[in-house]
Amino acid sequence: MAEKRIIGEIMEVILYVEDMNRQVSFYRDKFGFEIRNPAGLDDYSNEFWVELDTGGCSLALHAGGKRRFGADAPKFVFRVDDILAARQLLLDQEVEMGEIRSAAPGIWVCDGVDPEGNKFSIESHD
Repeated sequence: MAEKRIIGEIMEVILYVEDMNRQVSFYRDKFGFEIRNPAGLDDYSNEFWVELDTGGCSLALHAGGKRRFGADAPKFVFRVDDILAARQLLLDQEVEMGEIRSAAPGIWVCDGVDPEGNKFSIESHD
């Protein structure tokens, strides 16, 4: 019998943006993605985080992007049930991993880096 994977599906892609209103309008109006959170606003310019529903994975627009090569690159976020076990599994395989932190109440995140320096995160929810 196959062993269950500890690292789950991609749950979101984070895109760092400079102009939240422009980017929300682009992905909502041109691609047709519905805004998951925060929904129903007329102005998104003061929002730090906007999630769009793309189907199996969210597109999360994260304010504060400055078009810095590498630093503002999109980041893949993988769902995990047990962040402690997932982090340890990756560390045991010599994957560079940061510390686990709370991104928001009930949301635990740990950042990692692949062999070419691309950033990713693993995330679990209480």
